[in-house]
Amino acid sequence: MPVFVASRLSGDDNMTMPDRLEIDDFTGDVTFFKCTPCGYQKSVISRSKIASAHIISGLLFAYIVIESIGGKTITLGGFRKKDARAALRLLE
Repeated sequence: MPVFVASRLSGDDNMTMPDRLEIDDFTGDVTFFKCTPCGYQKSVISRSKIASAHIISGLLFAYIVIESIGGKTITLGGFRKKDARAALRLLE
């Protein structure tokens, strides 16, 4: 199961608890852990319910933006560009 963890140096709210993206090959679920002041906000979505996924690339780090069929948008930030591209390939 590939796990992608954001960099703590990205300047986003990732210093204490970085964003994390897990893609489960067996169940087809994609799990998002978004940093909050009190811990993590966990969201799980089936890969079949993903409408689109794209990357917003900055100078050093990238954001992964995933939109579900129901209209929910999840944005995770602070990933190395190489990791963001690898996650996008797995989501397509």
